[in-house]
Amino acid sequence: MHMIDFLPNIILILIGLYVLMTLGYVAFSWWWKQKAERMVPPRGAFTSISTGRLHYVDCGSGPAILLVHGLGGNLAHFDCGLIDDLAKDFRVVAIDRPGSGYSERPADAAANIRSQARQVAEVIEKLEIDNPLVVGHSLGGAISLALALEKPQLVRGLALLAPLSLPIKEAAGVFDAYRIGSDVYRRILSWTTAVPHMIRHPGPVETEIFGPDGIPPEFPVRGGGLLSLRPDAFYNASRDFQASEEDLVGMSRDYSKLAVPVRVLFGKEDRILDPSHHGELLVRRYPQIGLKLIEGGHMLPLTRVADSAAFIRKAYEAMKDRKFISRASPEVYR
Repeated sequence: MHMIDFLPNIILILIGLYVLMTLGYVAFSWWWKQKAERMVPPRGAFTSISTGRLHYVDCGSGPAILLVHGLGGNLAHFDCGLIDDLAKDFRVVAIDRPGSGYSERPADAAANIRSQARQVAEVIEKLEIDNPLVVGHSLGGAISLALALEKPQLVRGLALLAPLSLPIKEAAGVFDAYRIGSDVYRRILSWTTAVPHMIRHPGPVETEIFGPDGIPPEFPVRGGGLLSLRPDAFYNASRDFQASEEDLVGMSRDYSKLAVPVRVLFGKEDRILDPSHHGELLVRRYPQIGLKLIEGGHMLPLTRVADSAAFIRKAYEAMKDRKFISRASPEVYR
């Protein structure tokens, strides 16, 4: 019998092995999703907006602060001390952005920055958050800037932590896995190799996303880190990443028209977003924006809690008497 006679059987065996391996990946991803959600259950309440159910935490009393997290994150990124600190003197609302944490987002809902800003505006109106100081971290900073451009009457001002603010030529290498053009392929990866790969290769999280700061020991559970290791979290983070550059060029041209005050805090050693580009260049182009540089990396709400809280409090004090008038010029707030 010739080798060619065995080829159909060999091909069938290889196909069978591939199917078994794929099913194994799917089973593992499902099991891990269940484990992560048992260890980090929802810690807040739910409401509904145009994208479906939205998970949020609402605590404290006084003037309002709204916290908007970054790419691949969730509201727990603010819950390693920052929420508790601010809630002593403020009403603090932290949200899982649509598609993140426990908030829903259908596949046909837009993921670009301006669309996400409109979704945040829905939350402000739905939860009746009166004139909040909006604190945006990383991608949440860009969303906060878009919110201030489109709906300045809804916000007191912005206090941004390591924000994505200007178009960039090349994203940090840690995000290469999110660079997926096909939505079908994105969905397949999210339920097969994505989660096992992230679990097996945690190094980039430590060295690039957190570095040079260390990962807080409470990050996996209290900081919501485990929730990022789920298929839907990967899928939506990839969508957010692919759409993140869509609006930045047009937005950055409009920063001179910002009708609310903006303050920015950056870690000098940020390895995700270059502080000289997203911070120093930003304020050279738009001097009405304030900038403070401190020691540290990108994950300031988790690694520099005291510095972040002090920055937010100082920003609020500078903006507490601001009353919205119009968006005609950068001098329309007082």
